[in-house]
Amino acid sequence: MNPTLQQPSLNRWTILIACVFINICVGAIYAFSVFAMPLSKVFDATMPQIMMAFTINGAISPIPMILGGKLVDRGGARTAIFLGGAMFGIGFILSGLATAPWMLYLTYGVITGIGQGIVYSATIGNTVKLFPDKRGLAAGIITAGYGGGTIVVAPIANALIGGSGVQSAMMILGVAFLIVIIGCGLFVKVAPVGYAPQGWTPPVTNGRPGGVNYNWTEMIRKPIFYVIACLFLIGALSGMMVTANASVIGQKMFGLTAASAALFVSLYSLSNCLGRVVWGAVSDRIGRTKCLMAIYIVIAAMMLTIALSSSVAGFAVAIIGIGLCFGGTMGIFPSIVGEKFGMKYYGVNYGVTFIGYSGAAFFGPRIAGSVAAANGGAFTNAFYIALVIALVGFALTFVYQALEKKPAAAPIEPTRAA
Repeated sequence: MNPTLQQPSLNRWTILIACVFINICVGAIYAFSVFAMPLSKVFDATMPQIMMAFTINGAISPIPMILGGKLVDRGGARTAIFLGGAMFGIGFILSGLATAPWMLYLTYGVITGIGQGIVYSATIGNTVKLFPDKRGLAAGIITAGYGGGTIVVAPIANALIGGSGVQSAMMILGVAFLIVIIGCGLFVKVAPVGYAPQGWTPPVTNGRPGGVNYNWTEMIRKPIFYVIACLFLIGALSGMMVTANASVIGQKMFGLTAASAALFVSLYSLSNCLGRVVWGAVSDRIGRTKCLMAIYIVIAAMMLTIALSSSVAGFAVAIIGIGLCFGGTMGIFPSIVGEKFGMKYYGVNYGVTFIGYSGAAFFGPRIAGSVAAANGGAFTNAFYIALVIALVGFALTFVYQALEKKPAAAPIEPTRAA
């Protein structure tokens, strides 16, 4: 009998819930727009100067993801959460003490960014290993917590800024994040090697129960890795275009007030969260490939809708659809990486594959911003570009499907001396 089946003290659902609360905290990284304007006034700096802190934060994300993944693969998920959580909370506190933009780049950009990536990687990597039977659902719930950080934290941050100023607000939130992440981290237990829930039998893949395990150097030699990374980039691209510009699009193209546009930003964030859970659960039932095909078609349809629509109702439909699909992308790819490359080296492998998301985070807002700037503030042509890219993603799923059907060679195991 497999000893990993006997885990009387392991309640994986408790661990999942604890990780959701942890990810709500680190997901607050995307609430930076709440702090940006007040910080620009405190430092007497331009918005681009302040937003550079957020850009740095996103640009370094693959590095801490890989570091956190390495700790998870070595059985150090809780250590990673404590380490990353401490950096994240302290980074926020130090951001509140900053006196110049360059200090913000170091505190919010680097320290908080590294902490956030380590925690996010640890919570996903460990939880997915605990749910081999429900990978899509578990990954969707975990990433929904991360995506929902803005919804939860933004109004709290706004209230704190109004009451005590932006710098005090960041310090208060930093202390709160430290308490919540470290406290919830105490409930996290490391997934045992080869864990399987009672009553579930690992599927046989390539002649082995559970398939094969590739480390990252073996993974990047496989053509399917590059297809997966491209699919990840394409799936996240439209979402990042809208994430960075939703309020501006609502005001300039649909005549919304700033307050009304903010409500649509919240609607988009909520759709993003729901999409992670819904698409993740659906992918467990119908398969990841069919889900990806559906996501790219819906993205294309929503981009056409927002490009052709002049009504607020059309904007609302498109915002909801794009948010659901962006969330679905973030919820499905953690499962794909585990299924294609195995769970033994999952933490590092997902960190490496996350480069696809980083590419979307870098190019998406820039494509939208540069096209709008060249067309008098109109984003219509950017939507058409995103539509075409989504159709490329749909076509690429057939390449992925063909590579998926090819039998994979097992990784070469090191020989042992007799």
